[in-house]
Amino acid sequence: MDDGAEGLWRIHDKLYDLTSFIKRHPGGEEWLELTKGTDITEAFESHHLNPTTEKILPQYYIRDAKTPRNSPFTFKEDGFYKTLKRAAYEELKKIPKDASKTADIITDGLFISLLISSAVACWVQKSFAVKLWYYIASFNLAFLTVACHNFTHRKTNWRMYWFNLSMWSYRDFRVSHVLSHHLYTNTLLDLEISSLEPFLYFNPRREKPLHAKLGCITEIFFFPFIFLLNFLKRFLSIFLRQGFFGRHYRWHDAIGLMLPVWMCVASGAPLLDVITMWLWINCTGSLIFFTIAVSAAHHHPDAIKDGDQPASETPDWGIHQIEAVLDRKDVNSNVFAVMTLFGDHALHHIFPTLDHGLLKYLHPLFIQHCEKFQANYRVSTQFKMAVGQIKETMRTEFKSIK
Repeated sequence: MDDGAEGLWRIHDKLYDLTSFIKRHPGGEEWLELTKGTDITEAFESHHLNPTTEKILPQYYIRDAKTPRNSPFTFKEDGFYKTLKRAAYEELKKIPKDASKTADIITDGLFISLLISSAVACWVQKSFAVKLWYYIASFNLAFLTVACHNFTHRKTNWRMYWFNLSMWSYRDFRVSHVLSHHLYTNTLLDLEISSLEPFLYFNPRREKPLHAKLGCITEIFFFPFIFLLNFLKRFLSIFLRQGFFGRHYRWHDAIGLMLPVWMCVASGAPLLDVITMWLWINCTGSLIFFTIAVSAAHHHPDAIKDGDQPASETPDWGIHQIEAVLDRKDVNSNVFAVMTLFGDHALHHIFPTLDHGLLKYLHPLFIQHCEKFQANYRVSTQFKMAVGQIKETMRTEFKSIK
């Protein structure tokens, strides 16, 4: 897709050359490396709450863009998102400095628990014990991957690398999730929807194949292999895409293989038994992770999707995010559930770079602005969202947002 960026970085209707700023970018070099030659308006707005960030841009201004933006989303100064963003920046100053420690402790605990449970699953002999520890390890892998998602959104940090224990590259995830799904949620530019096709169709389409309409069954057979399929896709890209290895492969791509090595060394079990157990843990963890993901917030008949008629042809970006999300009250009330089940999802989409432990402090302010701007914020339950995502795979008719 041509963003009219002309090989530079586009923000709104201006082009910037940030090449000399890459190594000095506070969030890490990777964000600018991955986005060169694209329109980063949505990413820039949602990733930078501090208003002083905008004052840096004129130093790198090249010229105005020659074409209109492809994205329909707006960021008007008196609109919902920009108004909420300014208020949230001030509110964050009142939040306890150690508010993010809980998320760190949960993530570290899941990592340690994964190491212990995966090794014990290979070490024990009795069938019941093997199955018990295998299930525990699988849940630990899935929950750790969800928890590490919190850290992939933020500036370069060491916890984000644990995401790779799933065999899925956090670098690829930053593209498909952070720079696609979060910015263009439930649209054709949302890779988290299109990447599941042709197996699952979460966008409403009048003609869906039978296996897509029976999505709840298809998921059982498809989800277990997505972790490994993502690894395989990245590996094959070395041979299919010229220069891919040099541009995109890094030392952390080997992290996923450290788990079976650890299991072998710690348990002393035969290599073949370790590999077999590791594959079972990975596939079951993948099934759990994606079952959580599709039931988290976006796949419900009440959430706006591509093909539905929005209330405005040029919606405020924040308003669209809320139209594409349903929160779960039974998940948001528990910090462990928030970290492992993609909780506080509406606020997470509005302010993706904030630690999950901070979001609850912004909830009153968020509700206040939703009421002021008549944003369609909705709350459901985990059970209703699980049922809703099944209905969404079967949805064939479009709807209008009033």
